[in-house]
Amino acid sequence: MESTFAISGMHCGRCLGKIKEALSPFAESVDVTISPQRATLRNIRPDATLQRLQSAISATGPYTIAMLGGQKQPSRPMQFPSLAPPAYEAPAQSWVATYWPLFVIIAYIAIVSLAGVRSGAETPGRAWMLNFMAGFFLVFSAFKFLDLKGFADAYASYDLLAMKWRGYGFVYPFLELALGLAYLFRFELFATNIATVVLMGFSSLGVIRALSQRQAIQCACLGTVLKLPMSTITLVEDVGMAAMAAAMLLTKSF
Repeated sequence: MESTFAISGMHCGRCLGKIKEALSPFAESVDVTISPQRATLRNIRPDATLQRLQSAISATGPYTIAMLGGQKQPSRPMQFPSLAPPAYEAPAQSWVATYWPLFVIIAYIAIVSLAGVRSGAETPGRAWMLNFMAGFFLVFSAFKFLDLKGFADAYASYDLLAMKWRGYGFVYPFLELALGLAYLFRFELFATNIATVVLMGFSSLGVIRALSQRQAIQCACLGTVLKLPMSTITLVEDVGMAAMAAAMLLTKSF
């Protein structure tokens, strides 16, 4: 039994290959065409809901999938062993256990930031904040550089600009690196704080959109090394950094 879906967002053979690979775990065979943009799944798995199919292709790029008009997903498709990795799913563990690695990383950054707090021209609070922001951007960009392509693919599943231009996913870690170095060496802090507000504020818009649509996708904040689900934690990270930069601008602590 066949089920045909409409795909949008494909532009080339590479896109076709990514879509076919993402959908392969859900059917006995998958055929994908660019003109028209279609995906035909034969003997689809029972658990292959439209939401799971969307999550699978979203993890590879800015693609969308929809049932063609008048079609229904077969109620008793053939079951078969999966030969490819499944679509991303949140790990079956507690909230604390899921995000524990992230909490540890942020805690270490916060503690190390205290080492740079010395009596002098900077107040202790300002010095700690600048050190924390430097550490945050440097550490988080480093994780992204470990798998730059993987990050770009994951980021394109929810960031508003990366959805339109995948190259932005390759540029973004360098922007974080530049901000981290600027905070570390106290370089042009007024401009650096403005850039942080703009960058993190815009990034939070994509996170808000993904959360509002209840998309089950991977958070790309730490690249692909730590597979964390998208949640309000991601939003707190983006908004928190933007708020810290805004606070320094408003209090003229730059």
